[in-house]
Amino acid sequence: MLYKFYQKHIFPHLLNQVMQTPSLMDLRRELLLGVAGDVLEIGFGTGLNLPFYQGVDTVYALESNAAIFQLAQERIDAAPFVVEQITASAEQLPFANNQLQHVVSTWTLCSIPDLEQSLREIYRVLQPGGTLHLVEHVLNRQNLNIQRLQHLLTPIQKKVADGCHLNRDIEITLLETGFELGEVQYIDVAGIPSLAQRMLLARVHKPHATA
Repeated sequence: MLYKFYQKHIFPHLLNQVMQTPSLMDLRRELLLGVAGDVLEIGFGTGLNLPFYQGVDTVYALESNAAIFQLAQERIDAAPFVVEQITASAEQLPFANNQLQHVVSTWTLCSIPDLEQSLREIYRVLQPGGTLHLVEHVLNRQNLNIQRLQHLLTPIQKKVADGCHLNRDIEITLLETGFELGEVQYIDVAGIPSLAQRMLLARVHKPHATA
């Protein structure tokens, strides 16, 4: 009962505050440059990406946590484009094969229960040549001490942060899914604890079909 109260009434507000850390907002701005037309956002959260979209027609806002989505309403009302709520899981997207040119994920791949299946679904709904734009905190490959702590503390992190994993190696999973790496940056951001400080900012592509 207490945990459900925390998940519904406390965690959404904590998340909304933490995700407005200035260094994270700067990464959002950098990531979303060039995203246009119709875009699927995986893990829409409280709508913090909305002010950074330029030239977008429709944002399909996939968010499974209703309490978190409610906090986005003011930002949705202020958006100069259509925001359509999608109530589905990332592991089973309600879109046709090869439908979308752009998919966005900001700090969501860490918490999806079945990461591999969700990436297969994103790959499926992207058009050939389409782009997954993502930023995510990831396993620290360079610092073994931090890496050990990430593995050790992930079970606790999953409980207090809605399924968030500290120890996912997102780049490897993207390659295993079949994505082609475009832009890939690893960044240690300011204002974030060292266990979640290493960020991957990437634009990866579904390959064009070959003859």
